[in-house]
Amino acid sequence: MKKQLLKSVIVAFFYCMAIHPGFAQQKNTAFKSGEELTFKVSYSFFDAAEAKMKINPYVTKINERPVYKIDVTGSTLGLFKLFKVNDTWGSYLDTTKMIPLQSYRFIEEGKYRKNERVVFDHDKGKALVRLYDREDDQIIDTKDYTIPKNVQDIVSGFYLLRTMDLTKHKKGDVISITGFFDKEIYNLKLIYEGKEKLSTEVGDYETFKLTPIMPSNKLFRGKHPVTVWVSDDQNKIPLKIKAKLMVGALNMDITKAEGLRNN
Repeated sequence: MKKQLLKSVIVAFFYCMAIHPGFAQQKNTAFKSGEELTFKVSYSFFDAAEAKMKINPYVTKINERPVYKIDVTGSTLGLFKLFKVNDTWGSYLDTTKMIPLQSYRFIEEGKYRKNERVVFDHDKGKALVRLYDREDDQIIDTKDYTIPKNVQDIVSGFYLLRTMDLTKHKKGDVISITGFFDKEIYNLKLIYEGKEKLSTEVGDYETFKLTPIMPSNKLFRGKHPVTVWVSDDQNKIPLKIKAKLMVGALNMDITKAEGLRNN
């Protein structure tokens, strides 16, 4: 049960951020290669896990397009290691268009393993999903899926959000969400809740407060169980997530921010 709770809050954060907002994309001035953000995930009074968001120090290329290679990892800590979770979500994000060209998931939860890679063809509106064996050597399944043009994956959508001008929004505004995750298209909504001051281990910030409207889930409590705080500055870094659960609550708090584009 604890393993499932931990997994759910980490996935909820990046899942709800996998968006394609309904307003114009801005030039990326928020992040750069080499950025690394570290978070502590706590359940009640226990430190349950550590999560990291890391952009590779070097820009690489896919099909002659420059891309950021971004990895998001989550692993259990302390007593929670008994419920072993060691997951990686990754994205190759086009540095200009801010759309994913490829994404991948390496999931390790107890004895369960899943290695999946997705190749996006935005011009043709297709996503090729390849599933690999436990050793990550051989392809065991391949499927094509129809996707909306410029759809985001579980990681890339958040980085797209960081390029947006959230100051244009008023409290109560709803941002439309379109993401491709786990072989499905998700059309969700994200409510802009206004501004709020927040103290963190990396400093005090004015923040944008965002609440995703989550699909029904037996683990979460209330109409809007997940809240995300993003810094109101040029970096727009995620600072905190809080998830109300049927029993207790999970918090994800930033503990370190390195390689920021704007100091």
